[in-house]
Amino acid sequence: MDFVTGLRCRECARPYPAEALHVCDYCFGPLEVVYDYDALRATVSRAQIEAGPQTIWRYAPLLPVVDNAPIDLGTGCTPLVRADRLAAELGLGELWIKNDTANPTGSFKDRVVSVALTKARQLGFKVAACASTGNLANSVAAHAARAGMVSVVFIPHDLEVAKVVTTAVYGGNVISVEGNYDDVNRLCAELASEHPAWAFVNVNIRTYYAEGSKTLAFEVAEQLGWQAPDHVVVPVASGSQLVKVAKGFRELYDVGLLDEEPHVRVSGAQAAGCSPVATAFAEKTDAIRPVRPHTIAKSLAIGNPADGWYALKTVRDSGGSFESVTDEEIIDGIRLLARTEGIFAETAGGVTIATLAKLADQGVVRSDERVVAYVTGHGLKTVEALSATVGPTTTIAPTMEAFAAAVALDPDLDRRDP
Repeated sequence: MDFVTGLRCRECARPYPAEALHVCDYCFGPLEVVYDYDALRATVSRAQIEAGPQTIWRYAPLLPVVDNAPIDLGTGCTPLVRADRLAAELGLGELWIKNDTANPTGSFKDRVVSVALTKARQLGFKVAACASTGNLANSVAAHAARAGMVSVVFIPHDLEVAKVVTTAVYGGNVISVEGNYDDVNRLCAELASEHPAWAFVNVNIRTYYAEGSKTLAFEVAEQLGWQAPDHVVVPVASGSQLVKVAKGFRELYDVGLLDEEPHVRVSGAQAAGCSPVATAFAEKTDAIRPVRPHTIAKSLAIGNPADGWYALKTVRDSGGSFESVTDEEIIDGIRLLARTEGIFAETAGGVTIATLAKLADQGVVRSDERVVAYVTGHGLKTVEALSATVGPTTTIAPTMEAFAAAVALDPDLDRRDP
């Protein structure tokens, strides 16, 4: 069944049909998908979801497209890892890492793209396009290849090499633009007007694309035994992911999948070199001033975030917080997560973990809370950020004597535990 009743402006509440629309004609506010929650409540069940595929499409009734064969590379149902060693270092109690590095192209973007392109195909589009800081380009190119669609992706010229290669390998069109992400995004907005038959996933299909991020909340609640956490820490670029995670927990309650109304505190994480939303939060203002990004966390380097105001409101309304972290703190965060939990995150994940550490030190994230930190991309995408600080412990000649001279380990390590 299709439970989508249409679209609605988030600002003036004007209704629209469920078509390829993303901006209100009257007030220029963003549009959002509207669902029939009463019908969902009477239809969807935990048992139905648990019997579904091991992908995001187990939550199909709560997504904005009905398709018996969605464009799916196997996205979702990523590990929720109990992070006791990291928690101990940060002075926290129950801490979990939502490890979205395990998605098919190595980031959470597979969630939004699977939904967006499935909807785009249903609406008759044959070309998949996007503006991207890297992860989205990877995912659009891969999903388009799977679906037999033409892909045209636009990226900043100074993107990490791994992200360029793992986009180009799928055989689509990769357009490198001389400028930062905001320059790329402006160009794509203009091109979307000139090429209305192209599905720009984060422009004219954005309304549906954004809904894929709700599955980050759906999975966490299901993996916690159909319970919401107390506090989540989410990295922020455009702000859409954070807003949709909060929406996802609310929706589960609205359709009867959670027994107790969730009161999830939502905190946002940004890099100091691109922190317009965190700055507005710190200054207690609603005015989010665009910035020119300068950070190693390129996947979060959106200086004029489209959903920044909504992310700011979500955090404030939930009782959460915002923080920004320096490039040095980002690297420390990557290494801390890898050393304690064996998870290698890209720079955006370093932002999440460094922010978590800062908020824990401030007492904002508390030891009596069940906390989930979202790690949204794999570290192999951003190895350049670590190349100057991570490498061989030592270099030796191929002899026992050279090893003994160079490496001093605790003698107890030569004895097995009984």
